Amino acid sequence: MAGRSGRTVRDLRRGNRTAVLQRLYFDGPMSRFELAPATGLSGGSISNVVAELVEDGLVEEAGTVESDGGRPRTLLRVAPSGGHMIGVDVGETRVRVELFDLALTELARTERPLEHHGYDVEVVVGHIRDGIAEVLADTDITPEQLLGVGIGVPGIVAPTPEQGAVVHGQTMGWDAVPLESLLRSTCELPDSVPYFIDNGARTLGQAELWFGSGRGSRNAVVVLFGSGIGACLVTEGVEYGRALEWGHVTVRVRGRRCRCGALGCLEAYAGAGALVDRWREAGGRPPEGTDEETALAALLSAAHPAEDAEADPVALAVLEETAEYVGAGLSDLINLFQPERILIGGWAGLQLGPRLLPALRRYADAYALRHPAARVSIELGELGPDAVTVGAASLPLADFFAGGGRRGARGREREREAAQG
Repeated sequence: MAGRSGRTVRDLRRGNRTAVLQRLYFDGPMSRFELAPATGLSGGSISNVVAELVEDGLVEEAGTVESDGGRPRTLLRVAPSGGHMIGVDVGETRVRVELFDLALTELARTERPLEHHGYDVEVVVGHIRDGIAEVLADTDITPEQLLGVGIGVPGIVAPTPEQGAVVHGQTMGWDAVPLESLLRSTCELPDSVPYFIDNGARTLGQAELWFGSGRGSRNAVVVLFGSGIGACLVTEGVEYGRALEWGHVTVRVRGRRCRCGALGCLEAYAGAGALVDRWREAGGRPPEGTDEETALAALLSAAHPAEDAEADPVALAVLEETAEYVGAGLSDLINLFQPERILIGGWAGLQLGPRLLPALRRYADAYALRHPAARVSIELGELGPDAVTVGAASLPLADFFAGGGRRGARGREREREAAQG
């Protein structure tokens, strides 16, 4: 039965369960007494909801705390064993798959390399399939216990009613790849296990917003540096944030050709591969036959060697020029979105960040408008190289919360909406 607002009793119950689960997850452990004002629910509603969640195995006791003059209060928390998620990072050099419990504690992981940036669709799908099977086999978790599989990919992800999530990845040669339907036909998971496929920068932003440097931000931008470059705008009221193809803003007219085919993109100067290429073209000597991570580490070592060694002036000049390009790109984000924070992540960003942060701040200030530039902080992300997989796993977790602790509730709503056009 629907009330005047159009919400049914089932909707209200789900909303109450969601409120309690989220409060316990992000602010717990908490007592029933604390939950009432924190959620805005009555004491009676809290008792009923908590009883349901305990019966469902989603909430458990977590000790006691003394009260003022009364009996000790029982603390509650979300039960880590109440559900499990898989997070997948389809990166530039590897596919990483991790299995988490409900507290996002890692239970198992595996990685499979992508040789020479080979984004062959069958290879990537095979890596995801085999990775999922491996992390499940390494534990006693069954597919039926999964809340879902979250996957972060390069490119633009669009939902379709016929094929689910479709990936448009121009820089990796993916043109409307029906990734979700390919995974459903390949992976040995029940149809009840939902897939959540999204841009890798968005999953990174989600992770930093919930668990990292972005906590408490009303407006932040999380940027991802790897072989490619992306960004995610995180604002209040926008679920998961909004992916930005920031790596393809033009920082130099008629400049270097980017992987996307355009000229002068930021990625053509500050992506890891492009940065190493520029060092080589300027006379540097990157180690031959190594991957980008090793070559980038060599560039940093040449520019900032150990004590008593002379710095390579060519490497220093390339890094300084890179800092100016990136700083100019950051100024665009500052002027357009006026964020409180800009957080730098991705494997290349974490390598470069500690060395380049002072120069990035200096150039961003120089190119941005004074008012928004004075109100933004530019920092490194906190979550390290696993941030994309953590963020990917948080997608089924967010769906689980929205469904009041019931798997796939929001995913089914999205499917209905897509089918209706």
